Amino acid sequence: MKLEPFQQQQINFAAHIRDPENVAAPTDIDSSRMEVYRDLFFNNIVNFLKGSYPVLYKVLGNERWKMLVRDFYRDHASHTPLFPQLAGEFLQYLMKERAEGKQTDPAGDPAFLAELAHYEWVEIGLRFARDPKIDKLLRPEGDLLSERPVTSPLAWLLTYHYPVDKIGESFQPDKPEEQPKHYLVLRNNEMKIKFISLNLVSARLFELLRDNPEKTGHDNLLSIAKEMNHKNPEAIVRNGQTIMQQWLEKNALLGTLPAI
Repeated sequence: MKLEPFQQQQINFAAHIRDPENVAAPTDIDSSRMEVYRDLFFNNIVNFLKGSYPVLYKVLGNERWKMLVRDFYRDHASHTPLFPQLAGEFLQYLMKERAEGKQTDPAGDPAFLAELAHYEWVEIGLRFARDPKIDKLLRPEGDLLSERPVTSPLAWLLTYHYPVDKIGESFQPDKPEEQPKHYLVLRNNEMKIKFISLNLVSARLFELLRDNPEKTGHDNLLSIAKEMNHKNPEAIVRNGQTIMQQWLEKNALLGTLPAI
């Protein structure tokens, strides 16, 4: 399809704005105006993402941060025109295109780059997540053992191989920890974001509750006891009931549905 002159001009303009080092500026636009456009567009992205990823910015420093954002700005094709979703587009670039080396050589990036970025983005993602639809049969204070606990879609189970909660300017690990760290991150009814550290067993419990909505809390706890080859399954049930009650109070669980 043949492009109209103004369409080709827009394409040339955008290509130069994204990659001014390798794409010449349009000849029919004053160079001083192009400089204003270059700085305005890029600095807006730099500053917005800096506010979304403050720890990552401090870890990289200003110059490396700008280089990273320039790579993203040049190479990533965003799939949304909504500015609040830009942080998510940046995360997708780091976790997929950059991590897999599809468009940019990631040599020199910290090994924890993608995980730290994800940890910082989670709060943004939850703030913009839609409220869950509530089943009419949901019992907010139902029996967590004999009925089926319902996990909140605003409670995310996360696993990281780097201590993302400790990384900063003075601590930048170069290798993952021996054991991954598990977190439950949620947006409660007061619109506050909470991070809950989990051990392996509690992380497995939430995973089972989330992935097996047809089972009762008691059944899921017995599954854990079986996986652990525990000699006293009812002790697992008692402890698990306490944990589920805490999650219910924190809004990680919405309530229960009748057993099937």
